[in-house]
Amino acid sequence: MKKLPVGISNLRKIIEEGYAYVDKSRFVHKLDQMGTYYFLSRPRRFGKSLLIDTLKEAFEGNKELFSNLWLHNHWDWEKHHPVIHISFGGGVIRSREELDQRIRDILHTNETNLAVTCRQPNDIPGYFGELIRNSAKKYGLRAVILIDEYDKPILDNISEHARAWEIREGLKNLYSVVKDNDADIRFALLTGVSKFSKVSLFSGLNNLTDITLEPEYSAICGYSEPEMTQIFSDYLGNKSLEDIRKWYNGYAWLGQKVYNPFSILNYLRTGTFRNYWFETGTPGFLINLLEKRKYYIPGIEHIQASEALIGAFEVDFIEPENLLFQAGYLTIEHAQRVAGKTFYTLGYPNMEVKASLSDYILSRYSHDKVMKEKVQLKIYQAFQEKNPDALKTIFQSLFSSIPHDWYRKNKLSQYEGYYASVFYCYFTALGLDVTPEDTTSHGRIDMTVQLDDNKVYIFEFKVVDIDKTPGTALAQIRQKGYADKFREKSDEIYLVGVEFDRNQRNIIRFEWEQLKKHEGLSAR
Repeated sequence: MKKLPVGISNLRKIIEEGYAYVDKSRFVHKLDQMGTYYFLSRPRRFGKSLLIDTLKEAFEGNKELFSNLWLHNHWDWEKHHPVIHISFGGGVIRSREELDQRIRDILHTNETNLAVTCRQPNDIPGYFGELIRNSAKKYGLRAVILIDEYDKPILDNISEHARAWEIREGLKNLYSVVKDNDADIRFALLTGVSKFSKVSLFSGLNNLTDITLEPEYSAICGYSEPEMTQIFSDYLGNKSLEDIRKWYNGYAWLGQKVYNPFSILNYLRTGTFRNYWFETGTPGFLINLLEKRKYYIPGIEHIQASEALIGAFEVDFIEPENLLFQAGYLTIEHAQRVAGKTFYTLGYPNMEVKASLSDYILSRYSHDKVMKEKVQLKIYQAFQEKNPDALKTIFQSLFSSIPHDWYRKNKLSQYEGYYASVFYCYFTALGLDVTPEDTTSHGRIDMTVQLDDNKVYIFEFKVVDIDKTPGTALAQIRQKGYADKFREKSDEIYLVGVEFDRNQRNIIRFEWEQLKKHEGLSAR
């Protein structure tokens, strides 16, 4: 049984130390044959650095590492290209001065590794350009440029607009060199989490091919299910593939769905379903943006977005949908071409991301983190005991416990979606099967929660000082016939109407009825 390569992004270490490896070398050949300049965006911890390292080893001609890989018989191993490898993955840069010094250090490392001499170490564009030309001249082959985490210095400072702008200009100063040295460049790939516009960061590099949403490259990073089940079969044993798929599969870029390597490898290591990827980085800026825009959190489930909206963004213009997609919290469910434009439906890729993001948002909504954990446990117990009255008590107590000063400082509770969002986040953070805006032939249900024991809860929410529609929330569920959709497949159906008053900052009416299969309603 080969070792699991958890967090390892060095091909030589994987091969020489006997780690399991999902062979992606076919993509190396494809990229080399199809073009010269490429850009690829993928979420963090998704295998971008390993892809970069694999390209580096191939272009350097290190044939022995590929003896059991596809590329071994499909590459010219006589050629040893000079490879300039730039990575901003380590550390946090907090100023333009720090960035410039980091760039000089990286270029100096490459200068030493390539055994060339450059005369302009203080002039970054001059230094980089000279490094490209001198290395190509020394090796007699055009240089290969591999840039990993190209955007990390900007993203680390994205909440500080002025600083982020300065760092962006510093990176632009570096990347602009590429276009002026085309004669000495054989291949170039830039990878990162986000996609900044070519105008703002890659001025003049108009021939940079973005393969992020090209279907044939959808599995260039990450593991497809056939790859995962074949390479890691020894670790799967009698584990439920359906559950594994639900928790960790689902990322898609208009092509084959893939697993996040970091998450699935950690699951195979421990055998425990939990959050692995999300805890390696917290989306503070994203949560601040959602709060600022008063985003209706259940609406994250099925976002309709244009190609432009989820495409490149600027330091001073970032939309929640764009950030949610590019950072990996949402993925493409399907695409539709409309009158010359492409529109995408975005959704959570899997349960890990859905539950983890909801839990993180819930922490922002909660004034007391310890209480949040206790409330989650009580909610789970209420569902297990089939006790909607307990849910009423739990949420009324929760809202009552929030200090007035918290409401004064946080404007979240002033928008209509706040209360429904709290319910949604508590339910999804528990890993329950929650569907907001559940479509029926009679309309859209605010929220459904389907349990493993073939029971379903139908929720309708109403803020009475905003929604003046006659009748109670429960009455609307009855009138719309929302339960009809579930009568055949669910043994027990619970209809729950919840009404809020923003002035009282709490639930003012909580009514429910139970409908058993082939039986009438019993009210509470």
